[in-house]
Amino acid sequence: MAFTLATWNINSVRLRAELVLKLLAEETPDVLCLQECKSPVDKIPAEAFAAAGYSHMIARGQKGYNGVAILSKLPMTEVGAHDFASLGHARHIAGQMENGVTVHNFYVPAGGDVADRTVNEKFGQKLDYLTEMRDWFGGNQPEKSILVGDLNIAPREDDVWDHKKLLKVVSHTPIEVEHLGQVQEAGGWQDVTRRDIPEGQLYSWWSYRARDWDAADKGRRLDHIWASADIGAAAHSSRILRAARGWEKPSDHAPVFACFDL
Repeated sequence: MAFTLATWNINSVRLRAELVLKLLAEETPDVLCLQECKSPVDKIPAEAFAAAGYSHMIARGQKGYNGVAILSKLPMTEVGAHDFASLGHARHIAGQMENGVTVHNFYVPAGGDVADRTVNEKFGQKLDYLTEMRDWFGGNQPEKSILVGDLNIAPREDDVWDHKKLLKVVSHTPIEVEHLGQVQEAGGWQDVTRRDIPEGQLYSWWSYRARDWDAADKGRRLDHIWASADIGAAAHSSRILRAARGWEKPSDHAPVFACFDL
């Protein structure tokens, strides 16, 4: 079974429903994982997505912030939604496809502006969230699984526009990179995107603050697709749809894609 999966922090699924439909029509992924939906589940425009061929949806939502959803052409059954760090946030949803593959969709906390948990509660919550992810996957070793989402960390030096300048900036600090690495190691996850695109600067997010984001190109790779070790070799053709960052009233994130032959 071959399928294409995409992940996208949409930054309000209701505000940007037309962009979701544009992506579905033009790129036709079989599965689309969305983060930062900012909507209760019953307010997500599921009927419009179903009319576009994505009749299967599982989601967790909240009014105005957080929220994750998986839209699928293929049958999918919800198999869990974990509240890591007991934050009471809608940040994780998991679905299983008929071929037995489980898709975990995550929206890891951003962590605020100051990389110090003693003065910034949000940064502490982010580290605690990652620690619980590590422990959970370490105790529930993933098999036939894909982990995707806005993990809000750019781990490699070439995942940011300037490694030295961003070392103290939340999303690229050494302690965050270490925590994310522990999650990856505990689950035996393979970074599909970087396995397919091993060299060079690679970004999936560009700040709204940049007057000309494309020319400035001060990006970070915050959005990820990982595969469990047993299916890592089945993944291929990774790409980031940078053009979507330039669509009208865009999200500040671009969709990330990978194909799987299973």
